[in-house]
Amino acid sequence: MVANAEPKVQTRLQRTLKAAVEYRGVGLHSGKEIRITVRPAEAGTGVSFVRTDIEEHPVVRAHGPNMKARQRRTCIQDGKAEVYTCEHLLAALYSLGVDNALVEIDGEEVPGLDGASLEFVKALQAAGTVETKAPRAHYSVKHPIYVREGAASIVALPGSGKLTIEYHLDYAAKNGQAPAQKQLVAFELTPDNFEREIAPARTFVMEHEVEALRAAGLGKGANPQNTLVMGPNGPQANTLRWDDELARHKILDLIGDLANAGVDLDAHIIATRSGHGLNMALVQRILEEREREQELGEAPPADTGLDIRQILKLLPHRYPFLLIDRVIELDGFQRAVAIKNVTINEPFFQGHWPEQPIMPGVLQLEAMAQLAGVLLLRKLENTGKLAVLWSIDKVKLRGAVQPGDQLRIEVETIRAKPQVGHVRARCKVGGKLVAEAELKFTLVDA
Repeated sequence: MVANAEPKVQTRLQRTLKAAVEYRGVGLHSGKEIRITVRPAEAGTGVSFVRTDIEEHPVVRAHGPNMKARQRRTCIQDGKAEVYTCEHLLAALYSLGVDNALVEIDGEEVPGLDGASLEFVKALQAAGTVETKAPRAHYSVKHPIYVREGAASIVALPGSGKLTIEYHLDYAAKNGQAPAQKQLVAFELTPDNFEREIAPARTFVMEHEVEALRAAGLGKGANPQNTLVMGPNGPQANTLRWDDELARHKILDLIGDLANAGVDLDAHIIATRSGHGLNMALVQRILEEREREQELGEAPPADTGLDIRQILKLLPHRYPFLLIDRVIELDGFQRAVAIKNVTINEPFFQGHWPEQPIMPGVLQLEAMAQLAGVLLLRKLENTGKLAVLWSIDKVKLRGAVQPGDQLRIEVETIRAKPQVGHVRARCKVGGKLVAEAELKFTLVDA
């Protein structure tokens, strides 16, 4: 009997919307009139934005690697397509447990609406949700995860089976232009708590910052209905909904940024003076720690993985040319992660630099291609087909893979059509990137 064994996390099933929801409004920063439609999406696809105003309608997925640093707003970008000020919508989706959604947007910025999340929440609740058959990914923080920049910091501590957030807001007085602001709020994240205590908290700006923001081309859509302007005597043209509304809005922003981790978080988070840049750093550290635990076998096995027998049912490859041992994570048809244990007994080591054995780079590419095949061939419409590789682009071989290494292979779908698949793939060893490429496939009858 093992003492103090960690219980297996009970995952819930993923959800999506029952019906589409439409919003129209002005972007807080761009000032442009924008329309978005939030539609139901397949399990495992996460939250993705489709830029309907751009040719070919590029898709930008809301997840950690796509987060980009922007002044006073969250931005996600894939290639040349980007979407920003998406944090209030993402916070509403995350807090209501809507894991999969396709957001059609005819511009680069999500509408500001009420400057908070309440309008998003009400319409999403009216649409309702439906469960899928796929489990939702879950991550429990086991050791403190800490990020810091100057006087601002965030630490994620082990939780008690839920996500709790504590925010310390501390603004010094500004030469008579703004009074000192010190606020402390803490909440357990539940749908009810979010709707009642966090979603109505509006975005804000200090009066002395307004001119500089406008000079930077920001805040063009801000008005007294969606933005609090804090002056020496408090907010202009508004009354605060709570004395600590500013700190509550900071929690709202943090939840929207944490949504990009793509998992239900079990953690207690303490944030001090932090903003979007530090929130992004925390998301990236959480994803790195989760990846490290998977590689070391410390994380519980994902319910969505595949063992070698299941892999053999999908792929035509056999020893000695089957180059993935186990799929440890499948995120719908969007993303897959697999491992290959590289041993000295690999047949290619007998002839490829046997005195200094290194796994050939072309075989790393083959491992990526095989995992991409698993991802593409899981679709019911692709049953009985083969994924034939016909294009390799943006190849970079960055490090040696040697006997004893565990190769972590990651594949993410860029575009999937009935006869064509396009993926982005990476190989890592010990968290270090050793190879990457973009691969295109033709799907043909077997």
